[in-house]
Parts: sequence; structure tokens; C-alpha cells
Amino acid sequence: MTEQRSPRKDAARNRAAVFAAADALFAHCRSPEDVTMADIAAAAGVGKGTLFRAFGDRTGLIGALYGARLEPIRNAVEDGPAPLGPATPPLQRVPALLDAVLCFKLDNRHLALALEGTGADSPYRTAHYERWHTLLRDLLEQIPGPADTGFTAHALLAATRADLVAYLAGDKGVPREELRRQLAEFTAGILDTRTRRGPAGER
Repeated sequence: MTEQRSPRKDAARNRAAVFAAADALFAHCRSPEDVTMADIAAAAGVGKGTLFRAFGDRTGLIGALYGARLEPIRNAVEDGPAPLGPATPPLQRVPALLDAVLCFKLDNRHLALALEGTGADSPYRTAHYERWHTLLRDLLEQIPGPADTGFTAHALLAATRADLVAYLAGDKGVPREELRRQLAEFTAGILDTRTRRGPAGER
């Protein structure tokens, strides 16, 4: 009797092959826009129809790959211990979260560039950005300071944008630990300014 293949196992195998192929293509391309669904399907050894059925479109595929790579950090943020976990005091958690985002983008800058380029009219409208912004804004609201938490969260996240990280780490050759130090100092300065100024209107 011939053993039948499990559709679920086939789907998982195809998904892993697609992710590996997309990772490699984005890592070695001149520009993320150069990588097409046809390229990824050919490199993964699957049909384009399989790709579109599984992910909807190129944006969906990039988002799924990014989410899979980000899952360990997301789990640490949602349920893990300090300094990323929810029980961490906001003044310690904010810089830890930003450092985690920076390190992730340093390790996955090709993928982060591809994802940030999928925003229809703005990278700030992508789901991953909105999640990070909401988390940081909510934490900042727990820290005494002016009521500009939404803008402050945007300003902090701007320091971890993939295009800036790629430029500094790649084009300028700034070492990883130096980038982490600079981000930590920038974040500490903003948080210190907020706490010293107190609620809006106080000086």
C-alpha cells in the first residue's frame, strides 16, 4: 500500500521552502523591488499559484516571513521575563524594546527593507509598525511627562527604520555595538527630558 502524503506536511514543507528562498533572494538583491513572486516560486520549487493561494500577494508573503522571523521577540514581549516582558517597568522596558527592534533589523535588514517598502502610500501604515507604535505609546503614557506620547513613539521608532539602519551599518560601516550605544543614549535622553518636564504645562 502506497503511503499517502499529508497535505498539512506538504504545506508546511512548501512554506519553509518559500521562506528560505525569499530570505536568500532578498539578502542578495540590489533592491527589494527586484524580487518578484515568480522569482521566489522558482527558487522554492513551487508553482506561482501555490504562492498566491498561501499568501495572497507579495506583500502578504513578505509580512508572513517577517512575522515568522520576529516571533521569538514577539513571544518575549507578550509573555517573557524582563527586560522585554510585560512586568518590566516602562522606563526599563522602552529602551529594551527599541534595542530588540534595532538588533532584529541589523540581523534581518534585507527583509525589513522589503517590508517597509510594502506600505501602499507610507511605511507607517504597515501592520508591524502600528503594533510597535501602539506598544511604545502605551508605555510612554505610563511615564510622567507631556502628553505627546504618540509623536514621541514615532520619533523613537524613526531611529530604528530599516533604511537608516542599513545606511549606518552598511554604507557608513558603524559597528553594531556602537549603534546600540547610540540608540540607548538617544532613548535615555528623550525619557529623561519627559520625566524632568513632567505633565504638560509643568516646568
